[in-house]
Amino acid sequence: MTATVDFDLKLNPNTGDPDTQLMILVQGDDASSFGTLLDRNRSLVVNYLARMVANRAVAEELAQDVFVRVYRSRRTYEPKAKFSTWLYRIATNVALNYFRDEKRSQNNISLDMQDAAQVRREACDLTPLVEHRLVSEVVLRQIRLAVRALPPKQRAAVIMHKYEEMDYARISRVLGCSPSAVKALMFRAYETLRMRLRSLQPSQ
Repeated sequence: MTATVDFDLKLNPNTGDPDTQLMILVQGDDASSFGTLLDRNRSLVVNYLARMVANRAVAEELAQDVFVRVYRSRRTYEPKAKFSTWLYRIATNVALNYFRDEKRSQNNISLDMQDAAQVRREACDLTPLVEHRLVSEVVLRQIRLAVRALPPKQRAAVIMHKYEEMDYARISRVLGCSPSAVKALMFRAYETLRMRLRSLQPSQ
């Protein structure tokens, strides 16, 4: 078994990635390597899912499902790209299934919070520093809510692009579509965000 793994590592162009090496060992039913892989990537998966579903507890549960799928899919894993790209694909599918199966559309999220101008009026008796902080918090919250209200695939693309700092090529590999399709997806998402957040634009 060891000779086979070593041979694969030499031929695999992605083995510079430690997680890819670990996943190859997991294919050989190396339980300790799977534990190491889980420890290295659990926070990444939970944080990504928390941004997707806007619920840390749910994200923790979904992350367990992600790693169950990783282990069950170990035989079919092909290290053609970085392990994390494959992992994001599984995590994204788990999140999309969550939205579909539970019918938890973010369109149900209330966006009835006050705009920044109203907060400024209510905070007029506070110090400028505190007022600025409160307004900034409201603006950031409005942005997060607007992102969460996007259709699941658009939300996944935006989160991967803005929070996970992925380029379009890598996002396309995660979502299983062409880079041009990702660009179209991102264009629609950002147009929607611009419309929903237009009240935050400074008045001329």
